[in-house]
Amino acid sequence: MHRFKILYLLLLVGSFAHAQHLLRGKIVSQEDQTPIPYARIEWVNQNQTELSNIDGSFNLNVSQKQGYLKVSYLGYISKKIKISSNPYYLIQLEPDPEKLEEVFVTSTQQLAQRIINKSIQQKAYNDPDLKFKNYSYNNYLKLIIDNQKAGFQVDLDTTNTSVSTILNQGRAYLTEEFSNFEYTKDKGLQEKILGTRTAGFKQPVFEMLSLNIQSPSWYKEKYTIFGNDYAGPLAKNTFRNYRYKVLDTTQSTRPAYVIYFQPKRQKTVASLEGLLYIDTLNYGLQKAVGQLKGELEIEATQNFTYLSEQDIWFPVRNEILLKPGTGGKKVSIFGGSISLGSLTSNKSNEKPQYLQAISTNSNWKFNSEKPLLNQKAAISLAAKATERSTEFWQQNRSIPYSSRDQRTFKSVEQLIEQQDIDRKINLLQNFNIGYLPIGFFNLDLRTLVKYNDYEGFRLGAGGVTNQNFAKRFRIDGYSVYGFKDRAFKYKIGAGYQLNPNKNTWLNLSYINDIEEIGTFKYLTDARVYSLFEPRLVNINFYYKYESYQANLQHQIAPSLLSEFKVAKTNINQTGGYRYIDNQRARKAYDITAFTASFRYSPKSTFLQAPNKNIEVEVGYPQFSFQLERAIKGVLNGDYNYTKLGLKMQYTIERITQVNTEFIAEANAGFGDLPLTHTFHAFPNSPNKETVMNRFSVAGRRTFETMYFSEFFSDKQASLQIKHKLRPFTISQRIQPQLVFISRHAIGDFDAKDRHLGVRFNTLNKGYHEAGIELNNILFGFGLNFAYRYGAYHLPQLEDNISLKFTFYFKL
Repeated sequence: MHRFKILYLLLLVGSFAHAQHLLRGKIVSQEDQTPIPYARIEWVNQNQTELSNIDGSFNLNVSQKQGYLKVSYLGYISKKIKISSNPYYLIQLEPDPEKLEEVFVTSTQQLAQRIINKSIQQKAYNDPDLKFKNYSYNNYLKLIIDNQKAGFQVDLDTTNTSVSTILNQGRAYLTEEFSNFEYTKDKGLQEKILGTRTAGFKQPVFEMLSLNIQSPSWYKEKYTIFGNDYAGPLAKNTFRNYRYKVLDTTQSTRPAYVIYFQPKRQKTVASLEGLLYIDTLNYGLQKAVGQLKGELEIEATQNFTYLSEQDIWFPVRNEILLKPGTGGKKVSIFGGSISLGSLTSNKSNEKPQYLQAISTNSNWKFNSEKPLLNQKAAISLAAKATERSTEFWQQNRSIPYSSRDQRTFKSVEQLIEQQDIDRKINLLQNFNIGYLPIGFFNLDLRTLVKYNDYEGFRLGAGGVTNQNFAKRFRIDGYSVYGFKDRAFKYKIGAGYQLNPNKNTWLNLSYINDIEEIGTFKYLTDARVYSLFEPRLVNINFYYKYESYQANLQHQIAPSLLSEFKVAKTNINQTGGYRYIDNQRARKAYDITAFTASFRYSPKSTFLQAPNKNIEVEVGYPQFSFQLERAIKGVLNGDYNYTKLGLKMQYTIERITQVNTEFIAEANAGFGDLPLTHTFHAFPNSPNKETVMNRFSVAGRRTFETMYFSEFFSDKQASLQIKHKLRPFTISQRIQPQLVFISRHAIGDFDAKDRHLGVRFNTLNKGYHEAGIELNNILFGFGLNFAYRYGAYHLPQLEDNISLKFTFYFKL
């Protein structure tokens, strides 16, 4: 979602030259030329030691052009290589039969498994989350994009000229952040950002503040790098996903086993490859290295320090390095999927770029009597975090701040102003929720053009004023025209923000429009925008309404959103439907209703900043609850009724990239309920004779074989299940995904005889539908097949079948 927003940040590119000599090469087995990962490479002249990468490659910076490399690996004969002026060395190691026999006899893989098992068993003593009731520490983070090491650059022609003007002035991108972290058993790990600044931006870049660059712990079931989850090498079921091998032991006062871990099921389980340094005494982690080779190459390193008083290895330094890869797995950065189309290796006449994020921990405290942070959100931004003085940064930096860094802030600020990047980011942020900012007004893209069976083409315009108009006051509205019903519809409204910290708004509005019969909308549901809304095309059963409304929106807590509404609404029918009231068939009636709606997201992660509350990571389950109460006699209301709605959404996200989604909903209505205010189950099959005439586009949560206006209920429950398999990789652009769907609904109707002019059925026998989707075949389009079975199976086979397009397009 945020890919294009942050691509503008990645446009900021710099250059610098190396002072040392770079030795490059690859270590392979002499027998079959397979790469040897994590072989020991020693620069004899300076007693400098490095390890090869997972593909056997190495890059070694040395100060002299001549010398010797000593290369060794368990089970192979060590080799000494004389270094001259060659830029590249292919080093072939010969297997050592005696050492291989020794490896076999001592069963190094079995030894590695015993060590890993012991480390997992000792988590209660080595994982800070399990060992302490609470702990806290300070963290300094520095993230840069630069070209002082091999890496990547952004390849977008429209900005290359402007970017080249600052190449030699500073880094391409620089952000630094100072935070206090605290872990407690009841709230988990929380962060308070005390200081933050990003080159060129006066206001914080919230996508960066909320980005999970690197997990704080390798002990968990999953390890996260730039928003992507990978199987943890110390997870409970780790031997299903990884194989292990002891490579060496370190020589120090606290020796460690050096254990190499390698994926077993890389095609089905998102996995890393790397090294674990495990203490030989308490089996705690001393160091961890994880690597991934794909369209981008990633290397994640975490170093620990031993605290003798607590007898624990505590993380002290994290580092992430990204550089160009050879193609393959996509890597998610800044909330979006970045592939070779966006980030490419350097051109021949340009120096390569890389992204590096380094963070250090300090001032750790354990089992404090009184926790430091008293916040409800997982991440909070201090009020003055973006206004910190030079003295603040000098006091809290743990990584040197160079003159090159200082030049970055000046040069990048000029580029951002020239390219108007702030405005472009704002445009993309609003576009994703259906708005186009134009000066002080956000144009509502959902009002521009629609089509349905009743109105035909519905054209118009609408929107809402933004903060350029007023910070705490807004005006919104729309005006549209239906060419088939030849009628205008419109809305005018205004709102005032009562409490910026709780995002409390009082809104007043007048609406004259149409609504689908049987619709039940949760006021607190997140605003959804799609380039194409397929279900609307075939709806033809509407009612007209004229409504005066007042509502209050209030963020009770970061995870709990509320909205309260009172509305006086006049209802009129577009067709022949009539509601029997005291033996009168009524076409028009007034409803005065009070509504309270809540959305609760207990597992989501929120960032709380002054005047902002942002859901940065969606967690499940999510609950929505709504109560609507109509009262007869109040403001001339004609009926008494009560409507209740409860919805639960839950997603099981597996490390195998196979996900299962559940949506369960229950609705109930009591009292005088016209058909306009009952419930349908989101039918999406046009009432046409043949399957091909019913060919359309499938919805996200609709019953594809249920005909429009076929069922209505005053009490109903539904369950929808989607089981998504891992996408099939045919090419970089074509990665279709197979989805199995099962939908079920049951309902009833107490007073069916009070509704005239329309024939419908109830769901008292239970409705069942099964389907298959093959999504994202090309350009977001796919195919959907669904079949109706059970009590409402129809006599003609083809009437139970639905064949449609799917459309899942994501920026």
